[in-house]
Amino acid sequence: MHALPTLFVSHGAPTFALDPGLAGANLAALGRRLPRPQAVLVVSPHWMTRQPRVTLSPRPETIHDFGGFDPALYTLRYPAAGAHLVARRALELLAAAGLAAAPDADRGLDHGAWVPLMHLYPEADVPVLQVSLPVWLDADGAYQYGRALAPLANAGVLIVGSGSLTHNLYEFRLGDPRAEAYATEFAHWVRDAVLAGDHERLRRALAIAPHARRAHPTAEHYLPLLVAAGAAAQAVPASVIEGGIVHGVLSMDSFLFGADPALGQDATGNTRAAD
Repeated sequence: MHALPTLFVSHGAPTFALDPGLAGANLAALGRRLPRPQAVLVVSPHWMTRQPRVTLSPRPETIHDFGGFDPALYTLRYPAAGAHLVARRALELLAAAGLAAAPDADRGLDHGAWVPLMHLYPEADVPVLQVSLPVWLDADGAYQYGRALAPLANAGVLIVGSGSLTHNLYEFRLGDPRAEAYATEFAHWVRDAVLAGDHERLRRALAIAPHARRAHPTAEHYLPLLVAAGAAAQAVPASVIEGGIVHGVLSMDSFLFGADPALGQDATGNTRAAD
């Protein structure tokens, strides 16, 4: 089996579930053209723990871990099955990397998982598990976390780092279509690094990218990008899933690390005729 691509997805505000916009449409299109995964593994900043934890629930609940939004959001459910065998393998891989991971039989899916998956796999017909984001990870640690989980991509698992390409909630303006220039500039800088395959620059982005501190006052929504990049080989091609900027400051761009069937790329990034 060929390795699946890995994916970083910007999950935006919880309202993304009801208002898909450009990002939702493009994630839906991506889900239709990717090889069908055996399961989806999500690392989200909305489940941060002291040590790595992995969900084992056979039918994870939909967690509404937010407040003050449209009441319709709290009626939504994402009834995907869990992925017990993949979870056990993830525990083994983390242990082999020297990380004391533990199973969690009760944890459901936070909105960093189920909101983007509503667009990527709207039928909820692909099993889903989550792996927590340790609170002590730095940029290099997040990248190595992805490296530890990378063998799962060879077993048909779609590894997803779910965060936000920009995430300054102090400046969040619900529904405002005007994009702040700093968010656009930071997002373009990261996009250039992704497309260049410059994973070193990605790991240093919060220290050297323009407006990094303003784009990410805290790091947790950027680190899932490094998990997704780390889970992919550095030499694989990368592509952008356009999302634009919503609520003034949230870049909704996502990145696919690995060949995109729609682009007709082979494993080395060379263009070939699409099947």
